[in-house]
Amino acid sequence: MRHKIIMFSVLFICISSVTTNGQNIRYDTIRYEKPYYLKKVSKFKSEPVKTGRVIFLGNSITEFGNWPNLLNDSTVLNRGIAGDNTFGVLERLGDIVIREPSKLFIEIGINDVAQNIPASITVKNILTIVERVRSKSPKTKFYVMSALPHNDKAQKKYPEIFHKDEQVNLLNKKLKQKARKGKFSYIDFNKELLDVDGKLDTKYAKSDGLHLNETGYQLLIAFLKTKKYLK
Repeated sequence: MRHKIIMFSVLFICISSVTTNGQNIRYDTIRYEKPYYLKKVSKFKSEPVKTGRVIFLGNSITEFGNWPNLLNDSTVLNRGIAGDNTFGVLERLGDIVIREPSKLFIEIGINDVAQNIPASITVKNILTIVERVRSKSPKTKFYVMSALPHNDKAQKKYPEIFHKDEQVNLLNKKLKQKARKGKFSYIDFNKELLDVDGKLDTKYAKSDGLHLNETGYQLLIAFLKTKKYLK
């Protein structure tokens, strides 16, 4: 563990900790699927480096989207890893920086919420993601997407996210505030997905109540184009 913490520090990853009941909690050590994460990172590194492309970066919401097909653009890169949180993105950010994307769409944070990482730390990490890429790629346009809602079916497969609407809303509120300060463009897609009860509408969700289905992704693309985030 000590070796891992030192390595993270060398990489300038934003490591945060809080003290609760006398225990020091290090949020950088929280992972869902570390072996899968490493496998995906290795695959990303093996791909040829081409600059100036559109990149979608994030967790399972990103990974499960077939962005080249959705956008009819084979050059679009998918840098989503299921189960990833903001610390995981920071750890693999070199792959993004070296590619100097023209546009970077960031969808990350719901796993931070599931792991009880405070919104203030998650937002700080997202700002660090933006700042680190911008320092090496000043022409990149940044778009941070809202953490998406879920419906009651999520409690069966993802109980760690159930009853956390308040935390999700707080995270989105803080992201929106930072966007107003010119840090990035904030994409609030949630209202498009809600049913009458304020949950993720089942017509846009997979059976797990958390992930988007094909109709949900089509709606997202239409929304991005309508708002001029995509051509």
